[in-house]
Amino acid sequence: MGNVYLITGASSDVGTALIERLYREGDLFIAQGSGDLAQLAPLCKAHPGAIRTYDVDLTDEKALDLFIENVQSTCPAPTHYIHLPALRVVNTKFKNFDEARFELDMSVQVRSAVRLCKAFLPAMQKAKRGRVLFMLTSYLIGMPPRNTAAYIMAKSALEGLAKSLAADYAPFGVTVNCIAPSMMETKFLAQTSDLIVQASAEANPMKRNARPSDVVPAMEFLLSEDAGFITGVTLPITGGSAAL
Repeated sequence: MGNVYLITGASSDVGTALIERLYREGDLFIAQGSGDLAQLAPLCKAHPGAIRTYDVDLTDEKALDLFIENVQSTCPAPTHYIHLPALRVVNTKFKNFDEARFELDMSVQVRSAVRLCKAFLPAMQKAKRGRVLFMLTSYLIGMPPRNTAAYIMAKSALEGLAKSLAADYAPFGVTVNCIAPSMMETKFLAQTSDLIVQASAEANPMKRNARPSDVVPAMEFLLSEDAGFITGVTLPITGGSAAL
């Protein structure tokens, strides 16, 4: 058996590109999506038996519990955990802050990550080997765009979790890192104004927005054995539009 990758949000554009990039014969991918597993069908066909798909609503605590129980009872222990999901960004003035939607996004991004880490990091600790990677945003670098409070708060909480886990698990050879891409042209932008997308591209020093193909190579590195002495970092992938 090779590596065992647990990927939440695997049906996203980044998730599918990452699976294609990482795949080696003998690897197993535990791929979570929510109502969109058809996006994974071409990969399942190309790599039969290597990808186990799960349709799980991460806002549903019982569904998440069943997912964890099923993975623990039927799959080898994950050696890598990659957490990608988020609700789409909704630009709205703070006076119209949607608390119910914010709670859903916190469940998707943060609460699910906490529960999955509690379930699977102890096995990584015991094995003295593991990689954890969270998807953040370049909005956390410097001053964020206006009217994005809900998204920024959720991502900030996720970054705090990553740093705390990095400190806790570093003695056991388990690394916990984050990537922070600038605006990436994927289906995640479906509800974002074309004017905002175009303005972001024009403002970028490279005169374009990021693509999954710009992001997954950096993810591959942070998930590799070569990155074993890198933990607790947030890597900007921004084309120069934001830098730490």
